Amino acid sequence: MVPLSFANHLFHVAGPAALYWPVHKALLVADLHLEKASFYARQGQMLPPYDSRATLDELASLITKTAAETVFCLGDNYHDDDGEARLEGEAARLLETLTRNTRWVWISGNHDRDVSGLWGGEVITEWIGDGLALRHEATPDTDLPEISGHFHPKLRVPVRGRHVSRRCFVKGEKHLIMPAFGALTGGLAANHSAIEEAVAGPAEAVIALKEKLVCFDLGFASASSRSQQEITPKTQLTLPLAIANS
Repeated sequence: MVPLSFANHLFHVAGPAALYWPVHKALLVADLHLEKASFYARQGQMLPPYDSRATLDELASLITKTAAETVFCLGDNYHDDDGEARLEGEAARLLETLTRNTRWVWISGNHDRDVSGLWGGEVITEWIGDGLALRHEATPDTDLPEISGHFHPKLRVPVRGRHVSRRCFVKGEKHLIMPAFGALTGGLAANHSAIEEAVAGPAEAVIALKEKLVCFDLGFASASSRSQQEITPKTQLTLPLAIANS
């Protein structure tokens, strides 16, 4: 895991899309979008029905790796309001085991406003503590520094005539937006105007590369960033190639 400092708190990036908060022995994830495949199947678009199990298997592995005692899920935990009741049997059994063995906090999102904790865990709209807010969607004029999800930020960089795409964190002075954790989630370009408006100030895209963080300036301080087509790394060196080969 790679250390990441935000709002005078120490976190560790755990895998490509999770944070571990040592002081609370807590794992933070966002946008699981459980049962997305079954939602699309109902619309006639057949997808392999294993996304929920894959997502929860990965989450279970991180809980074991970090020895987390609390899990915060920052909204859009299910892809739709019916997804909680529709959760596939094996995935439901795994989730019940996870919520029984850890303190589990569901923060509701725009996709699952009616999440109830059917398979265990407590449900809240946001969590505030230690001078920090955990919520689903970033608040541009937030009073407290906040960690959120919702946007599924991804970083796209040119490498030898092609582009490499990676999930990333977007970090501003008072905002830290997490990438989507779910196995079947898409992404929004980290320099998209919607993210710029949410962060409301200078920000950088952050990924963990082996033993260090790699940061890319998103250029949000300039008006021209809204039409920016590619993200330029803060330091050229060999970072794009390293990302491609990691």
